[in-house]
Amino acid sequence: MEAWVHGVSTRKVDDLVAALGVGSGNSKSEVSRICAQLDGDLEAFRNRPLDHVAFPYVFADATHVKGRVNGRVVSRAVVVATGVTINGDREVLGVAVGDSESGAFWTSFFKSLRARVSPGCSL
Repeated sequence: MEAWVHGVSTRKVDDLVAALGVGSGNSKSEVSRICAQLDGDLEAFRNRPLDHVAFPYVFADATHVKGRVNGRVVSRAVVVATGVTINGDREVLGVAVGDSESGAFWTSFFKSLRARVSPGCSL
């Protein structure tokens, strides 16, 4: 799964599995099924409520990675927000991918985090 997420083709993943001596690899339909499940899991993580504990500190950062968009490999901005509780525990609050680190993209990202907190709770 990780190889496919990193952009390795289904055929190369199959060749890798065979080279490891596991036998046949995964069919295209199996890879698609696994990725659909990953998409669902990621969507649930990205939309979960954030009011289970207060996060008085929130750190945000971005990195740029190559990704496929409409059949082309392009640079994409990946932003991550990490909350820190009063006890020092850390939790990833959100992740988003966009074309660039524009002000509008950051604003939208922070608004999406804030929308997942109940009124009266602090983020």
